[in-house]
Amino acid sequence: MKVVDGKGMILGRMAAGVAKMLLNGEEVAVLNAEGTVMSGDLAYLIEKYKHRRTMKDKSTPEHSPKWPRRPDLFVRRIIRGMLPFDNARGRQALKRLRVHIGAPDDLQQAEKVVVPGANAEKLNTKYHTIELLCERLGYSRGG
Repeated sequence: MKVVDGKGMILGRMAAGVAKMLLNGEEVAVLNAEGTVMSGDLAYLIEKYKHRRTMKDKSTPEHSPKWPRRPDLFVRRIIRGMLPFDNARGRQALKRLRVHIGAPDDLQQAEKVVVPGANAEKLNTKYHTIELLCERLGYSRGG
């Protein structure tokens, strides 16, 4: 199993690398999902994902896309978007993915894989953590 520490990683670049690992048949665990970052204006990001949460299919609303508020599920949904989820290969790849808030005890000592080009240090623009974005979408850590 490959372990990726998401703290301080650009979400899209990390997700693309993780999706590639999953499609190659590897099991992947993403730790510290709340620490991944998205670049851009926070108000714009909040409005974008609030709008996505309200989109409904008129004929069968239960077939509408689901956008979670919890950081680990949010990151999982972003990674799912980079997989060919409509066919069996993509669905099998998604089953090999584990995303965690924080780091479970059994995975803390595991060797971490670095996704090349995903470090947020290289960004020259403002960026925000997924935890902050999810809190603004309605996620509360306490329960």
